[in-house]
Amino acid sequence: MRYKLMFVAGLAVGYVLGTRAGRERYEQLKKSARQIAENPAVRNTAETAAQQGREFAGKAYHAVSEKVGDRMPDSVADRVRSLRERTAGGGGGEDDWGTSNT
Repeated sequence: MRYKLMFVAGLAVGYVLGTRAGRERYEQLKKSARQIAENPAVRNTAETAAQQGREFAGKAYHAVSEKVGDRMPDSVADRVRSLRERTAGGGGGEDDWGTSNT
């Protein structure tokens, strides 16, 4: 989905820059892009994709830290353990990026 949106945005920019449509056409495209970005369905899809990405990254983090954690130097292993304990504690509703997990 992201790549399709980037492709469409690229087409729009290319059209604006490659034609002599002028300011009026530019404003129309800008208005359309704003409407798409403000569409609740688009925003919900983007948030769902972001949430799934965070969940996948968390699962990958735990899988790697469990398998590799004991083979690392002590300083790195201690850091991994502290991160694992911190994330296992619930996180308090926000992730490290400052966004909500809902």
